Amino acid sequence: MNDDICQIDDILAPWQSVIGRDFQGYRNHVVRMVTFCQRLRVCRREDVQKLVIAGCFHDIGLWTRDTLDYLPPSLPPAAEYLAANGLSDWLPEIEQMILLHHKLRPVEDGLSPLVELFRQGDLVDFSLGRVCFSLSRAEVREVQGQYPNAGFHRMLLRRSWRWFLRHPLNPAPMMKW
Repeated sequence: MNDDICQIDDILAPWQSVIGRDFQGYRNHVVRMVTFCQRLRVCRREDVQKLVIAGCFHDIGLWTRDTLDYLPPSLPPAAEYLAANGLSDWLPEIEQMILLHHKLRPVEDGLSPLVELFRQGDLVDFSLGRVCFSLSRAEVREVQGQYPNAGFHRMLLRRSWRWFLRHPLNPAPMMKW
């Protein structure tokens, strides 16, 4: 996992000033969700790389566009990273991972099993471990202890409340059926 954390740190480093005070919380969220994905299913090295890249960019639109409707704005930075690193052939799968990570029901028709795995890993972290799929509560707590929340969920609540006040008829635009 240490190599994965180094890759996460390398990918997120250029975004630190954009993310600002939320950086440590977001970075730890990405580390936790990628860790949960790897504990939910044994992954090939290439799969882990895809999870790391999608993880780094999956919520980035929160800061680049300052919006709770952040899924589409999270795609261009991911596409730019993939193109710059000769990985453009991964784009359809990474895009689907990002666009469907808040789907309420399981992804049954994804381009690969990683799409559903990514959704599960994010949900474990988003739910603070209340949804843990095949992970034990002890495993979830262990990962949470290693990579503290650092205000990530508090930031989400603050942004959600601000969005709701301006858009009461569309309170959660990032959620998908």
